[in-house]
Amino acid sequence: MKSTFSGLGAVGLAVAGFTCWVLADTSIKLAGQSKLPAYEMVAFLGLFIAGFVMAHGIWQREVRALWPRDVPRQFVRSCLDLGNNLCVVIALRHLTLTLFYILVFAAPMVVAVVSALFGREGLTWRKGLAVVIGFAGVVIAVDPFGSATQGDWIGYLACTICVACFSTNMLWSRTLTQTERPESLTFFSGVVMAGAGFGLMLWHTEPLTWKLTAMLVAMGLFCTLGSMCFFVALKHTSAANVAQYHYTQLISGTLVAYLIWHQAPSVFIVLGGLLILGSGLYIAVLASREPRRHYTLAPSVPE
Repeated sequence: MKSTFSGLGAVGLAVAGFTCWVLADTSIKLAGQSKLPAYEMVAFLGLFIAGFVMAHGIWQREVRALWPRDVPRQFVRSCLDLGNNLCVVIALRHLTLTLFYILVFAAPMVVAVVSALFGREGLTWRKGLAVVIGFAGVVIAVDPFGSATQGDWIGYLACTICVACFSTNMLWSRTLTQTERPESLTFFSGVVMAGAGFGLMLWHTEPLTWKLTAMLVAMGLFCTLGSMCFFVALKHTSAANVAQYHYTQLISGTLVAYLIWHQAPSVFIVLGGLLILGSGLYIAVLASREPRRHYTLAPSVPE
């Protein structure tokens, strides 16, 4: 049973997690069409995430298990999550949903490069070539010299920071999942987001409507489910293997963008997406052939 879960179970959880995050991003984009500041949306996102996980902990009578075993390391991871979610909110206001996913698909390539620089994983010429092709796909998808505009520099900058935070977070979480429970990782991240967001709301806030409140609740619920699936999948496989299932978001995200906003992908989006998809899957195949590493908590940067 253990080997079956480690294979097919981890794959299923990764796909389910990224699908839930598509639905969360859709809720964020819908709520982002209002005048709500990004920090206010993140505040309620953190509140609902912490609330949903706390309710689950009370139901399972495991509330004590929600508190981190290693607070400093969890705090660092939660700050990365905070930066990621703030940039997601900003990016989705300035980019189409499909282009947003094309850009965040650079995360698996960044994970491969960072793992080679700071971990013990080598960057072979095959993997290096795949990374170069993948980044070329990003440039083609953005189509910087084209006349059609599907985003602006604010969205591109926010997405770049989002990829950096998410990629670092994946490597950091791969270590933490060996000693911390998924519920604890998700709960503490929600607490940090809520604390930072509501702290900024003391400076300025916008009133909520029932429609916006419903969107924020859906955003928190889907993000919670996605995070739980993500952390459990990371516990049973490598960060590189989990990262490849990001690409399922291209299908679900494009479908949602067409159904809600009637946004069809351009030729450059499709071409760039295919290059990124091929690059990421090839990196995943190379990673699957490498021997499985044992991860433990250490004072240095996680592998």
